Amino acid sequence: MSAVLTNLYLETPQRRFLESRAKRHGTNLSSEARAAIDLYKAGVSLPELELLDAATQRAKADLDAIAAVYDGAERRAKKFFAQIEAIKAGKPARA
Repeated sequence: MSAVLTNLYLETPQRRFLESRAKRHGTNLSSEARAAIDLYKAGVSLPELELLDAATQRAKADLDAIAAVYDGAERRAKKFFAQIEAIKAGKPARA
């Protein structure tokens, strides 16, 4: 689909936001504006995006916490199995 040149009046904070977003994504203001319009056209509202973002951040925090628990369990398991191997080899087990 080809793009059509269109004048669009933005408030200064809106323009700055789109420019900043474009810089982070390596795109340009026009493609960021088109992406925003596509979301709007698809029926995705700003409050829904904000809820999704908050849920994503909570999920990441939860997954990070779970990963930390598993990492600790893995360290304890390795230590335990090393102690078992030491006992089998007739060496004194270390605490």
